Amino acid sequence: MHSESTVANHRAEQVTENCAEHGEGPVWDETTGQLHWVDMLAGDLLTMAPGGVVGRTKVGTVAAVARPVAGGGLVLALERGFALLRPGRQTPDSLPELWSDPSVRMNDGGCDALGRFYAGSMAYDESPGRGTLWRLDGGLRAEPVLEGVTISNGLVWTPDGGTAYYVDTPTRRVDRFDVAPESGEPHGRRPAVRVPEELGAPDGLTLDAEGCLWVALWQGGAVHRYSPDGELLTRVELPTPQVTACAFGGPALDTLYITTSRQGIEGREDPYAGALFRFTPGVRGNPVHPFRPEEDV
Repeated sequence: MHSESTVANHRAEQVTENCAEHGEGPVWDETTGQLHWVDMLAGDLLTMAPGGVVGRTKVGTVAAVARPVAGGGLVLALERGFALLRPGRQTPDSLPELWSDPSVRMNDGGCDALGRFYAGSMAYDESPGRGTLWRLDGGLRAEPVLEGVTISNGLVWTPDGGTAYYVDTPTRRVDRFDVAPESGEPHGRRPAVRVPEELGAPDGLTLDAEGCLWVALWQGGAVHRYSPDGELLTRVELPTPQVTACAFGGPALDTLYITTSRQGIEGREDPYAGALFRFTPGVRGNPVHPFRPEEDV
């Protein structure tokens, strides 16, 4: 697959204090020129303009993932369902809960090229097979897309929407799906990247403009860049082990922002856990696909 001598090694730079218990899901909002991420189990949406202070908005008991809405605002996955945060509002409009079981919550997600929002669930105790990948369409109708997952995590589409990459963390893989162009249905699931156990577990991920994957490694203290055929190209090290997700941001999409978690770190002896980091890789990212609601919703 690769030799260590050919892997470029770098270090990420700390941007904020350790402002999140469980930081996750960074995304650049080009409409507002801000970076959003979540303090997931606090139920808070975090927002920062480059070089600015971190704003915090309470959106629920869990803030699993946020993505921009075409025309402004954000679509959210909360503990057991979806919500819309309208422009200028501080309180989201919640949609009906998708399940009542309090032992299961939403986790990471993203939007496809057709403007639909996906978010996957997991059991709080991480018990196998209890998660589901859900999809919210422009008419605010939700349906299950993939069942029997354990820790539904990173999900990203290529700019043309023809390929999706998905992480169910305990598989230690990033899987590739082909996507049907008109229906947007994912099919043909197969492994794209395998992460050896000693390097951590794959969590959130993003794609750059060259088609390479950037994968955050939980308990791995790093973000890895992989070629489309799974070759490790670059390792970006962080000074804290629980690296959760990454996304390109800034007006030119040339900065990789990286979230971390201090969840379960004993005694708070790690001053970096829960901080936001950044790295300038010399390659740009792609604009995220926004959520596209129908006009009358």
